[in-house]
Amino acid sequence: MTTPTGGGRRRRGRELALRVLFELEGTDKDAGAALAYQAEEVGATADVRAFAGRLVMGCLENRERIDTALSAASRWSLGDVGKVERAVLRLGTYELLESDGTPVAVVVDESLELTRAYAGDDAVQYVNGVLGQIARERV
Repeated sequence: MTTPTGGGRRRRGRELALRVLFELEGTDKDAGAALAYQAEEVGATADVRAFAGRLVMGCLENRERIDTALSAASRWSLGDVGKVERAVLRLGTYELLESDGTPVAVVVDESLELTRAYAGDDAVQYVNGVLGQIARERV
């Protein structure tokens, strides 16, 4: 994965969280160690690291609920989705389901920007459709 694309604290935190979730996918690595490593790699500030840590832990602690929502919103099995797209979808779904007041449009837009940066334009439509479905069901 490349270095963060810039933006505000929350955008950088989401990007750091994505990097950690990507690293953890399919492994038994320690989330704290992965977060520390990735934060060091990108030179994350303490506030960015703290926000990313909350997102990562939320995704891990709520993975069953997140994956259930994703399975209901998509015709594809999560196992058939690319590793980056899967990490973005889990991150975005966590934020949609456990909203801290962040507007739905912001969560979806940030997820699409991460998808565009890390998975390419071809994946954007799929991620948008799945997160849009979850957002509609949430309301």
